[in-house]
Amino acid sequence: MTRDTAAVYTDPPPVRRRHSRDAKVVAPAPALRVPRAVRRLRRNAPMYAIQGLSELSMRLRELTGREIIDMNRVMELVQFAYQQQQLAKRGANYVVDDFGFDAEWTESFLPIFKALYRDYWRVETTGMEHVPSSGRALMVANHAGVLPWDATMIKTALFVGHPHPRHARALVASLFMGMPFLSWFLRRTGQTVGHPDDTRRLLERDQLVLVFPEGVRGTGKLYADRYKLRRFGRGGFVSTAIKAGAPIVPVSVVGAEEIYPMIAEVPALAKLIGVPYFPVTPFWPWLGPLGMIPLPSKWRIQFHEPVHVEVHPVEAADDQNLVMALSDEVRDTIQHGVYDNLKLRRGVFL
Repeated sequence: MTRDTAAVYTDPPPVRRRHSRDAKVVAPAPALRVPRAVRRLRRNAPMYAIQGLSELSMRLRELTGREIIDMNRVMELVQFAYQQQQLAKRGANYVVDDFGFDAEWTESFLPIFKALYRDYWRVETTGMEHVPSSGRALMVANHAGVLPWDATMIKTALFVGHPHPRHARALVASLFMGMPFLSWFLRRTGQTVGHPDDTRRLLERDQLVLVFPEGVRGTGKLYADRYKLRRFGRGGFVSTAIKAGAPIVPVSVVGAEEIYPMIAEVPALAKLIGVPYFPVTPFWPWLGPLGMIPLPSKWRIQFHEPVHVEVHPVEAADDQNLVMALSDEVRDTIQHGVYDNLKLRRGVFL
């Protein structure tokens, strides 16, 4: 094609759009105004619900002669919901210690734990006078139940039954402290990894520290071996207590063995998913998530007289013979306490 006959291509001229003079600006529809009566109903709905439950509770008590709806428990749950709402408004304005412990947030869960303590497991506690009202102490307890509800109930007992409620800082296996959300929750509620350095740091700050020398071997016992304590290792908790100058308070727990009666385990599956054991109970894994609901066994917790290891010099922590002797003394005290409390219990659920 020659230059003379070549077609010249150019962009088409822009199309000018004419706006109709009749076009109108469409404003958003006005928001519907909520009637004042509806707004008042929304605001007062919780109060109306409580009043209704109170009336129902009175009527049921008149008809049956017994308390069907405990309004004290209802108010505790209402308080729990209100506290969670208020704590959510704190944003980043809250205080935690070096271990990530938030005391205010932890105490907001007490209504839930108290309900489990008093109404579900009906825990009876003795020997609370042996737990010091202030100062350091190392509490040592037997461990059982697949999931560590025993630690939660011991900690709750110190708020329900002690004349001077105080927190106990439980030591947790490093396995659980490596799980993303669970690790955050455990630290936020006062737990820390079971390491001698962390234990000594807490004791030197005059804290109550709770330790389970049986570890995961205790929680993973078969139901046939219930209430038979495992070995307490090499007595590391005794050495730590001597170095920190803290008495040891033995604690016997009865009831945790039956909440998840473990009739078998699957080691291959446990290894595959990276956990110490995979339990098989009459309900797990057959019922799925429902199988994780603990059974309402009857609990007893006994706090024994302290073993005053703080009378020994710091150098005694390196005397393995002394350490093992004291460890066996603590273990025997807990084991005898377990047997004694089993005799006092009328049955697994009574």
